[in-house]
Amino acid sequence: MKKNIVSVILAGVVATGVLAGCGSTAATGTTADTAESQAVGTETQADGTATESTKVTETTAVETKGTIKIAASATPHAEILEEAKKILATEGWNLDITVFNDYVQPNEVVEAGDFDANYFQHVPYLESFNKEKGTHLVTAGKIHYEPFGIYPGTKTDLNDLEEGDAIAVPNDTTNEARALLLLQDNGIITLKEGAGLTATINDIAENPKKIDIVELEAAQVARVTDEVAFVVLNGNYALEAGYSVSKDAVAYETSDSEAAKTYVNIIAVKEGNENTESIQALVNVLKSDEIKAFIQNTYDGAVIPFEE
Repeated sequence: MKKNIVSVILAGVVATGVLAGCGSTAATGTTADTAESQAVGTETQADGTATESTKVTETTAVETKGTIKIAASATPHAEILEEAKKILATEGWNLDITVFNDYVQPNEVVEAGDFDANYFQHVPYLESFNKEKGTHLVTAGKIHYEPFGIYPGTKTDLNDLEEGDAIAVPNDTTNEARALLLLQDNGIITLKEGAGLTATINDIAENPKKIDIVELEAAQVARVTDEVAFVVLNGNYALEAGYSVSKDAVAYETSDSEAAKTYVNIIAVKEGNENTESIQALVNVLKSDEIKAFIQNTYDGAVIPFEE
Protein backbone atom coordinates (compact mmCIF):
# COMPACT_ATOMS: atom_id res chain seq x y z
CA MET A 1 0.00 0.00 0.00
CA LYS A 2 3.03 2.31 -0.13
CA LYS A 3 3.12 5.13 -2.64
CA ASN A 4 5.62 7.74 -3.78
CA ILE A 5 5.76 11.00 -1.87
CA VAL A 6 3.46 13.60 -3.36
CA SER A 7 3.50 17.21 -2.24
CA VAL A 8 0.06 18.50 -1.52
CA ILE A 9 -0.69 22.18 -1.95
CA LEU A 10 -4.16 23.41 -1.18
CA ALA A 11 -5.49 25.67 -3.88
CA GLY A 12 -7.70 28.64 -3.21
CA VAL A 13 -9.58 30.97 -5.45
CA VAL A 14 -7.83 34.29 -6.07
CA ALA A 15 -10.03 37.05 -4.74
CA THR A 16 -9.64 40.39 -3.04
CA GLY A 17 -11.59 41.69 -0.06
CA VAL A 18 -11.31 45.38 0.77
CA LEU A 19 -12.63 47.03 3.90
CA ALA A 20 -13.64 50.69 3.55
CA GLY A 21 -12.41 52.64 6.55
CA CYS A 22 -14.32 54.98 8.76
CA GLY A 23 -13.18 58.57 8.25
CA SER A 24 -14.34 61.96 9.48
CA THR A 25 -16.00 64.43 7.13
CA ALA A 26 -14.96 68.08 7.40
CA ALA A 27 -17.87 70.47 7.86
CA THR A 28 -18.41 73.96 9.19
CA GLY A 29 -18.70 73.94 12.94
CA THR A 30 -17.11 70.46 13.38
CA THR A 31 -13.78 69.30 14.76
CA ALA A 32 -11.50 66.71 13.17
CA ASP A 33 -12.93 63.91 15.26
CA THR A 34 -16.51 65.11 15.88
CA ALA A 35 -19.40 65.58 13.47
CA GLU A 36 -22.31 67.75 14.65
CA SER A 37 -25.85 67.71 13.25
CA GLN A 38 -28.55 70.21 14.11
CA ALA A 39 -32.26 69.46 14.36
CA VAL A 40 -34.79 72.30 14.50
CA GLY A 41 -38.07 71.73 16.32
CA THR A 42 -40.59 73.52 18.49
CA GLU A 43 -40.93 73.73 22.23
CA THR A 44 -44.09 74.75 24.06
CA GLN A 45 -43.54 77.38 26.69
CA ALA A 46 -45.38 77.59 29.99
CA ASP A 47 -47.72 80.25 28.54
CA GLY A 48 -48.66 78.00 25.62
CA THR A 49 -46.60 79.81 22.98
CA ALA A 50 -44.41 77.86 20.64
CA THR A 51 -40.76 78.72 20.07
CA GLU A 52 -38.08 77.17 17.86
CA SER A 53 -35.41 75.12 19.57
CA THR A 54 -32.15 73.75 18.25
CA LYS A 55 -30.78 70.39 19.39
CA VAL A 56 -27.18 69.40 18.70
CA THR A 57 -26.26 65.73 18.29
CA GLU A 58 -22.63 64.75 18.37
CA THR A 59 -21.36 61.58 16.67
CA THR A 60 -17.80 60.56 17.31
CA ALA A 61 -16.05 59.24 14.21
CA VAL A 62 -13.05 56.90 14.15
CA GLU A 63 -9.79 58.46 13.11
CA THR A 64 -8.45 56.69 10.02
CA LYS A 65 -4.96 55.41 10.74
CA GLY A 66 -4.16 53.73 7.44
CA THR A 67 -4.46 50.58 5.34
CA ILE A 68 -2.86 47.21 6.04
CA LYS A 69 -2.35 45.11 2.90
CA ILE A 70 -2.18 41.40 3.60
CA ALA A 71 -1.80 38.32 1.39
CA ALA A 72 -3.47 35.10 2.54
CA SER A 73 -4.60 31.63 1.57
CA ALA A 74 -8.35 31.11 1.38
CA THR A 75 -9.10 28.72 4.25
CA PRO A 76 -8.94 29.34 7.10
CA HIS A 77 -6.64 32.36 6.88
CA ALA A 78 -8.67 34.77 4.76
CA GLU A 79 -11.83 33.78 6.62
CA ILE A 80 -10.22 34.66 9.94
CA LEU A 81 -8.94 37.94 8.49
CA GLU A 82 -12.43 38.87 7.28
CA GLU A 83 -13.58 38.65 10.88
CA ALA A 84 -10.56 40.54 12.15
CA LYS A 85 -11.08 43.44 9.76
CA LYS A 86 -14.39 44.29 11.45
CA ILE A 87 -12.55 44.85 14.71
CA LEU A 88 -9.67 46.68 13.05
CA ALA A 89 -12.15 49.07 11.46
CA THR A 90 -13.31 50.18 14.90
CA GLU A 91 -9.68 51.04 15.65
CA GLY A 92 -9.27 53.05 12.45
CA TRP A 93 -7.43 50.50 10.31
CA ASN A 94 -8.49 49.43 6.83
CA LEU A 95 -7.60 45.78 6.18
CA ASP A 96 -7.08 45.00 2.50
CA ILE A 97 -7.08 41.21 2.00
CA THR A 98 -5.88 39.48 -1.17
CA VAL A 99 -6.25 35.72 -1.51
CA PHE A 100 -3.54 33.79 -3.35
CA ASN A 101 -3.74 30.22 -4.61
CA ASP A 102 -0.07 29.38 -4.22
CA TYR A 103 2.59 29.41 -1.52
CA VAL A 104 5.22 31.47 -3.34
CA GLN A 105 3.64 34.77 -4.34
CA PRO A 106 2.46 35.72 -0.83
CA ASN A 107 6.09 35.78 0.32
CA GLU A 108 7.37 37.48 -2.81
CA VAL A 109 4.92 40.39 -2.58
CA VAL A 110 5.83 41.01 1.07
CA GLU A 111 9.54 40.87 0.31
CA ALA A 112 9.01 43.35 -2.54
CA GLY A 113 7.14 45.74 -0.25
CA ASP A 114 3.89 45.54 -2.23
CA PHE A 115 2.12 44.02 0.79
CA ASP A 116 2.63 44.65 4.50
CA ALA A 117 2.19 41.06 5.67
CA ASN A 118 0.97 37.59 4.82
CA TYR A 119 -0.91 34.87 6.69
CA PHE A 120 -0.71 31.37 5.25
CA GLN A 121 2.41 29.57 6.44
CA HIS A 122 4.18 28.02 9.38
CA VAL A 123 7.70 28.77 10.61
CA PRO A 124 9.53 25.82 8.98
CA TYR A 125 8.17 26.81 5.56
CA LEU A 126 9.15 30.45 6.13
CA GLU A 127 12.68 29.49 7.14
CA SER A 128 13.04 27.17 4.15
CA PHE A 129 11.73 29.88 1.79
CA ASN A 130 14.18 32.47 3.14
CA LYS A 131 17.07 30.06 2.71
CA GLU A 132 16.10 29.06 -0.82
CA LYS A 133 15.03 32.47 -2.14
CA GLY A 134 17.29 34.78 -0.16
CA THR A 135 14.32 36.67 1.27
CA HIS A 136 14.22 38.46 4.61
CA LEU A 137 10.88 37.54 6.14
CA VAL A 138 10.26 37.17 9.87
CA THR A 139 7.48 36.19 12.23
CA ALA A 140 5.40 39.05 13.62
CA GLY A 141 2.89 36.92 15.49
CA LYS A 142 1.88 33.29 16.07
CA ILE A 143 -1.86 32.90 15.50
CA HIS A 144 -3.17 29.33 15.17
CA TYR A 145 -2.28 25.73 14.48
CA GLU A 146 -4.13 22.96 12.66
CA PRO A 147 -3.77 19.82 14.75
CA PHE A 148 -3.09 16.34 13.50
CA GLY A 149 -5.49 13.77 14.88
CA ILE A 150 -5.88 10.01 15.06
CA TYR A 151 -9.27 8.95 13.69
CA PRO A 152 -11.18 5.66 13.78
CA GLY A 153 -10.85 3.13 11.02
CA THR A 154 -12.01 -0.35 11.82
CA LYS A 155 -11.46 0.38 15.51
CA THR A 156 -12.53 3.26 17.73
CA ASP A 157 -10.35 2.89 20.84
CA LEU A 158 -6.54 2.91 20.86
CA ASN A 159 -6.64 0.44 23.73
CA ASP A 160 -8.11 -2.13 21.31
CA LEU A 161 -5.01 -2.15 19.09
CA GLU A 162 -3.72 -5.67 18.54
CA GLU A 163 -0.46 -7.03 17.21
CA GLY A 164 -0.19 -6.53 13.46
CA ASP A 165 -2.93 -3.89 13.18
CA ALA A 166 -2.37 -1.19 10.55
CA ILE A 167 -2.40 2.59 10.93
CA ALA A 168 -2.30 4.82 7.84
CA VAL A 169 -0.19 8.00 7.86
CA PRO A 170 0.73 10.65 5.26
CA ASN A 171 3.97 9.91 3.44
CA ASP A 172 5.36 13.41 2.84
CA THR A 173 8.22 14.42 5.09
CA THR A 174 6.56 17.04 7.28
CA ASN A 175 3.24 15.30 7.74
CA GLU A 176 4.69 11.84 8.31
CA ALA A 177 6.91 13.14 11.11
CA ARG A 178 3.95 14.81 12.79
CA ALA A 179 1.90 11.63 12.50
CA LEU A 180 4.68 9.51 14.00
CA LEU A 181 5.20 11.96 16.85
CA LEU A 182 1.48 11.80 17.61
CA LEU A 183 1.60 8.00 17.65
CA GLN A 184 4.57 8.23 19.99
CA ASP A 185 2.74 10.67 22.28
CA ASN A 186 -0.01 8.07 22.59
CA GLY A 187 2.33 5.21 23.46
CA ILE A 188 1.98 3.28 20.21
CA ILE A 189 5.59 3.58 19.03
CA THR A 190 8.87 5.06 20.26
CA LEU A 191 11.13 7.02 17.92
CA LYS A 192 14.90 7.16 18.00
CA GLU A 193 16.27 9.96 20.15
CA GLY A 194 16.54 13.17 18.17
CA ALA A 195 14.31 12.01 15.29
CA GLY A 196 11.83 14.80 15.97
CA LEU A 197 10.26 16.68 13.08
CA THR A 198 12.27 14.86 10.43
CA ALA A 199 11.20 11.40 11.57
CA THR A 200 10.30 8.63 9.12
CA ILE A 201 9.31 5.02 9.71
CA ASN A 202 13.01 4.21 9.63
CA ASP A 203 13.33 6.14 12.90
CA ILE A 204 10.96 3.87 14.81
CA ALA A 205 12.99 2.40 17.67
CA GLU A 206 10.24 0.46 19.43
CA ASN A 207 6.97 -0.93 18.08
CA PRO A 208 5.81 -3.38 20.77
CA LYS A 209 2.60 -4.39 18.96
CA LYS A 210 4.33 -4.54 15.58
CA ILE A 211 1.86 -2.03 14.17
CA ASP A 212 2.00 -1.83 10.37
CA ILE A 213 2.55 1.87 9.57
CA VAL A 214 1.03 2.33 6.12
CA GLU A 215 2.40 5.33 4.23
CA LEU A 216 0.01 7.00 1.78
CA GLU A 217 -0.23 10.30 -0.08
CA ALA A 218 -1.92 12.67 2.36
CA ALA A 219 -5.15 13.05 0.39
CA GLN A 220 -5.58 9.27 0.23
CA VAL A 221 -5.27 8.48 3.93
CA ALA A 222 -8.91 9.14 4.80
CA ARG A 223 -10.04 6.79 2.03
CA VAL A 224 -8.72 3.62 3.67
CA THR A 225 -10.64 3.75 6.95
CA ASP A 226 -12.31 0.43 6.16
CA GLU A 227 -8.91 -1.24 5.68
CA VAL A 228 -6.88 -0.05 8.69
CA ALA A 229 -7.45 0.25 12.41
CA PHE A 230 -6.83 4.02 12.49
CA VAL A 231 -5.81 6.88 10.23
CA VAL A 232 -3.77 9.96 11.09
CA LEU A 233 -4.98 13.18 9.42
CA ASN A 234 -4.36 16.91 9.59
CA GLY A 235 -7.27 19.26 10.26
CA ASN A 236 -8.14 20.11 6.65
CA TYR A 237 -8.28 16.51 5.46
CA ALA A 238 -10.26 15.53 8.53
CA LEU A 239 -12.90 18.13 7.70
CA GLU A 240 -12.98 17.04 4.05
CA ALA A 241 -13.54 13.47 5.21
CA GLY A 242 -16.51 14.56 7.31
CA TYR A 243 -14.81 14.17 10.66
CA SER A 244 -15.41 16.49 13.56
CA VAL A 245 -11.97 17.08 15.04
CA SER A 246 -13.32 17.75 18.51
CA LYS A 247 -15.84 14.88 18.47
CA ASP A 248 -14.28 12.15 16.32
CA ALA A 249 -10.53 12.28 16.94
CA VAL A 250 -9.44 9.68 19.46
CA ALA A 251 -6.31 11.79 20.05
CA TYR A 252 -4.81 14.95 18.61
CA GLU A 253 -1.87 17.32 18.97
CA THR A 254 -2.09 19.54 22.01
CA SER A 255 -1.03 23.18 22.06
CA ASP A 256 2.10 22.32 24.06
CA SER A 257 3.21 19.54 21.70
CA GLU A 258 6.43 19.91 19.73
CA ALA A 259 4.55 19.83 16.43
CA ALA A 260 1.94 22.42 17.43
CA LYS A 261 4.62 24.85 18.60
CA THR A 262 6.66 24.28 15.45
CA TYR A 263 3.89 24.35 12.87
CA VAL A 264 1.95 27.27 14.27
CA ASN A 265 0.61 29.51 11.48
CA ILE A 266 2.05 33.00 11.57
CA ILE A 267 1.78 36.58 10.41
CA ALA A 268 4.95 37.14 8.38
CA VAL A 269 6.46 40.50 7.45
CA LYS A 270 9.67 41.81 5.97
CA GLU A 271 12.40 42.08 8.58
CA GLY A 272 12.26 45.43 10.33
CA ASN A 273 8.48 45.84 10.04
CA GLU A 274 7.42 43.46 12.80
CA ASN A 275 7.04 46.20 15.41
CA THR A 276 5.26 48.84 13.34
CA GLU A 277 2.00 50.20 14.73
CA SER A 278 -0.10 48.67 11.95
CA ILE A 279 1.36 45.17 12.25
CA GLN A 280 1.10 45.20 16.03
CA ALA A 281 -2.55 46.25 15.71
CA LEU A 282 -3.19 43.37 13.30
CA VAL A 283 -1.48 40.78 15.49
CA ASN A 284 -3.22 42.01 18.64
CA VAL A 285 -6.63 41.66 17.01
CA LEU A 286 -5.86 38.20 15.64
CA LYS A 287 -4.83 37.12 19.15
CA SER A 288 -7.85 38.76 20.78
CA ASP A 289 -10.56 36.88 22.67
CA GLU A 290 -13.05 37.77 19.92
CA ILE A 291 -11.00 36.11 17.19
CA LYS A 292 -10.18 33.14 19.39
CA ALA A 293 -13.91 32.63 19.94
CA PHE A 294 -14.57 32.93 16.20
CA ILE A 295 -11.96 30.26 15.43
CA GLN A 296 -13.25 27.90 18.09
CA ASN A 297 -16.88 28.31 17.02
CA THR A 298 -16.20 28.04 13.29
CA TYR A 299 -13.71 25.23 12.73
CA ASP A 300 -14.82 22.52 15.14
CA GLY A 301 -11.31 21.91 16.42
CA ALA A 302 -9.64 21.77 12.99
CA VAL A 303 -8.11 25.17 13.72
CA ILE A 304 -7.03 26.08 17.25
CA PRO A 305 -5.82 29.45 18.55
CA PHE A 306 -2.18 29.28 19.56
CA GLU A 307 -1.41 30.04 23.18
CA GLU A 308 2.08 31.29 23.98
